[in-house]
Amino acid sequence: MSTALVLFRRDLRLSDHPALHAACTAHDRILPVYVHDSAADGDWAPGAASRWWLHHSLRALDQALSCQGGRLHVATGDPLTCIRQLCIASGARAVYWSRRYEPAAIAHDSALKAALRADGIEVHSHPGNLWQEPWMLTTDSGQPYRVFTPFWRRLSAQLPPPRPLPEARPRQWGIADGSVPIEALKLLPVIRWDAGLAAQWTPGEAGAQELLEIFADDAVNDYAKLRDLPARHGTSRLSPHLHFGEITPRQIHAHLRERAEGADLTPYLRELGWREFAYHLLYHFPYTPHANFNPRFDAFPWAKDDPALLERWQRGRTGIPLVDAGMRELWQTGWMHNRVRMVVASFLTKNLRQHWLHGARWFWDTLVDADLANNTLGWQWVAGCGADAAPYFRVFNPYLQSAKFDPDAAYLKRWLPELAALPAKTLHEAWKNPSALAACGYPAPMVDMAASREAALAAWEALPAA
Repeated sequence: MSTALVLFRRDLRLSDHPALHAACTAHDRILPVYVHDSAADGDWAPGAASRWWLHHSLRALDQALSCQGGRLHVATGDPLTCIRQLCIASGARAVYWSRRYEPAAIAHDSALKAALRADGIEVHSHPGNLWQEPWMLTTDSGQPYRVFTPFWRRLSAQLPPPRPLPEARPRQWGIADGSVPIEALKLLPVIRWDAGLAAQWTPGEAGAQELLEIFADDAVNDYAKLRDLPARHGTSRLSPHLHFGEITPRQIHAHLRERAEGADLTPYLRELGWREFAYHLLYHFPYTPHANFNPRFDAFPWAKDDPALLERWQRGRTGIPLVDAGMRELWQTGWMHNRVRMVVASFLTKNLRQHWLHGARWFWDTLVDADLANNTLGWQWVAGCGADAAPYFRVFNPYLQSAKFDPDAAYLKRWLPELAALPAKTLHEAWKNPSALAACGYPAPMVDMAASREAALAAWEALPAA
């Protein structure tokens, strides 16, 4: 009887899983394995919110396997050592996995594949979490894309993609001795601050499918209109499920085409296209998680690091209502509306002139959808130093943004309960009403928005020409 190992990483699902499907087709017995090893992530090991999600996602995967008579074999330590031992114990002569695209993970998987093949073990890597592999789309001159619009034009011309694969069901699930409990990985916080996350999210493949159903029924038809309103659930909120591979872009696309017939899916699919663009950039420009895509910004005069200032931003105590509402939403739920993400990032990098890496690191630790490709693209885009970045002179005004996208201040009042009794107009014009906000125990603004904007623009204009 032929046995294969399927190594699960950020593909924690059973359906539309090319690697698992291929293994089930070629072998009689499948041993599903998760090896916990943060070394493959380099210095971007999962943050606290991501570890919380991973714990619950692994439990969900194990439960799904148990419904088919299997179980997830969990190991911890060096993946090569663990896989070698499991191959000997199970008699497996083949290992399957889904590809990863982060620089450290690519190097790790390449070394793992070479070592296993030197042992005489077959290794099969498969795509699975993107519409297209990052190297498959190039410009007419064969170069990687640096601008989103032509990238999206070429990618969207190739949609719709093939139909999603059905749930994999091997002839027999394998079981090996030595699996450790998921709890032994110690992914959950010792001090249980995660109640807000648990109230908002259901990690796992079933939770992803439920959110997709809700989005298809309630929001996709009005996505272009609702997606910028932070008080509404106008977005799919599927980003953490996508990051952990509990659902695929192919599944989302196919389901929406079927359930939302007649709806204009382009605005939403375009957002998934930005995710693909982020992975395209990370693959072709692997230095960008730590360095500016645009080297002109290497000379930018960032303000001196100020831990006290940074902490006020992190805790939502800046005195700017929309910024503080977003940062408190993040702290409590592990997520933040995308419109607000742009506002809080602009405030940090332009009004406070703190380096974008400070923000990227904080998001990395606190977001349940922390994803190296998307996090890097987003922060460099707002800071003005990335590929296809927002012009540096685009500085988001939090007061105008809240008045436009949260006119009745429902979002502000939800996350800033000390200000809930104040009129919306007072909150949108907080700089005119400092005493009213101070009477509620709310802090004064950290900076003058107009003056800090002018200082940022002056710093940018002083940069050497490209």
